[in-house]
Amino acid sequence: MALGLGKGWSVKSCSFEGAPPELLLKLDFKPGHRFACPECGACGPTHDTVVKRWRHLDFFQYRCELEARVPRVDCPEHGVRLVEVPWARAGSGFTLLFEALTMMVCREMPMKAASELLAEHDTRLWRVVAHYVEQAQAKRDWSELKRVLIDETSSKRGHRYVTNFADAQTRELLFMVEGHGAEAIGAFARELTRHNARPEQIELLSMDMKPAFIAAAATFFPKAEVVFDHFHIMQMAGKALDEVRKELLIPFGQI
Repeated sequence: MALGLGKGWSVKSCSFEGAPPELLLKLDFKPGHRFACPECGACGPTHDTVVKRWRHLDFFQYRCELEARVPRVDCPEHGVRLVEVPWARAGSGFTLLFEALTMMVCREMPMKAASELLAEHDTRLWRVVAHYVEQAQAKRDWSELKRVLIDETSSKRGHRYVTNFADAQTRELLFMVEGHGAEAIGAFARELTRHNARPEQIELLSMDMKPAFIAAAATFFPKAEVVFDHFHIMQMAGKALDEVRKELLIPFGQI
């Protein structure tokens, strides 16, 4: 009951051993139980089994894992398919409860610290975070979006650029895409249609004075007013002022 195994499953054995000690719970399905095909839901006979293991929540301060013979059903329509277990999502090496803990921890601290706390390699944790972030991103509704902030940034010492798109009213990050040219603006315009929105509804785009951005904005967002952000305006004004100062100082330095 504590594991939430559901019908057809039971705990076969429990062992606490190793150095350091770990708790291993072996699960098994009840003989004769018919499982549903993950594709269509039709119940079929068990074809064979595959042994799988998942990291679960710690047992007090000790690592805990689940191990089970997962059946593969013979579906008349889709052939042999591995069934879905109720305690973990398909393809994951963690239980749903451990993934929930991972998401909670990763929201509060850097991934390196989360990796040390959970005693898992950060690559595995990144896969969990990416899955749920992409899942949540797909469900976002941008139907009320009117004003967008656009800015580019570099990573890996300037060898890789990404363009960020944020809601000007809520300051929430909407979309991030590799590149810093017209293709980035086009990618955002296409992304709008996946979130119940249209390029025509965008009234304002705030961006820098990059020619590629300006041309792409006119192409993909013909009804949007382009506003240049204050940072780049002041940066250009400061640069121009500095050039004038240098020109004025040259004659005095030669006298």
